Amino acid sequence: MAKKEVVGVINVQHKRPNEYASNTVNLIQMIAKQIGGVIENAKLYETTKQKAAQFDSLVKVSQSITSHRYLDEILNLIVVVTAEMLNSKICSIMLLDEKGEELAIAATQSLSHEYKTKANVKVEHSLSGEVIKSKKPIAVYDVRQEERYAYRDLAVKEDLTSMLSVPMVVKEKAIGIINVYTKTPHHFTQEEIDVLQMIANQAAVAVENTKLMEESIKAREALETRKLIERAKGILMRMNHLSEEVAYRLIHKKSMDSCRAMKEIAQSIILMDEIQRR
Repeated sequence: MAKKEVVGVINVQHKRPNEYASNTVNLIQMIAKQIGGVIENAKLYETTKQKAAQFDSLVKVSQSITSHRYLDEILNLIVVVTAEMLNSKICSIMLLDEKGEELAIAATQSLSHEYKTKANVKVEHSLSGEVIKSKKPIAVYDVRQEERYAYRDLAVKEDLTSMLSVPMVVKEKAIGIINVYTKTPHHFTQEEIDVLQMIANQAAVAVENTKLMEESIKAREALETRKLIERAKGILMRMNHLSEEVAYRLIHKKSMDSCRAMKEIAQSIILMDEIQRR
């Protein structure tokens, strides 16, 4: 017994007929109780060890998101850690395109070229699309038998059976999914679903932060370019007595003729002016 539940039995058998004395029965019952406690402690140890491993994996994911790595590195680290934590054969991250119509693989720890290069998944009429639209996880016991799964032949070839797919949600919007596959049939527990959902949401934050950072860089570069062009215009206006409009057109024409960015043309004008001033 363990916590008032039966976890097993002890059988004592003899070749010859035997009457079991009460003290013998009591001894066996005491041994059984001790073994029940040992089994319960072992289960608690395994559960604690598993939770510690999951926590360690979540820490690694969190640290990667707050690091200065590129997004590709972050997503690749997430799939490797997740696959190891959930003991999955394949883990992949798929991101939604700008039109919201297709999902493409952004990262996977799979070594299979065929899996890495499989076609994008349409949101309409697909399991992955259902996860995106409902913003809820979907678990499939055997994808090889699931009609809504688009790559049953590939699943057979890659030896994939059970799948758990969870949405990557940020600011109440699904921007992608994380899929994990097992080699053997597996019923995903609620704890496994919750852990993967936590990872998916952190991955979504990483993607969102990267997009915001890229937009910030673009805005800063645009402002810098505008300042350089304004300065170059001022130089041309002063040197050649040109109007602002004519000076701008001159920079633009030079950019088109030389196939160089207007920023580069502006920098050249500024540099020439500084040389002449010296």
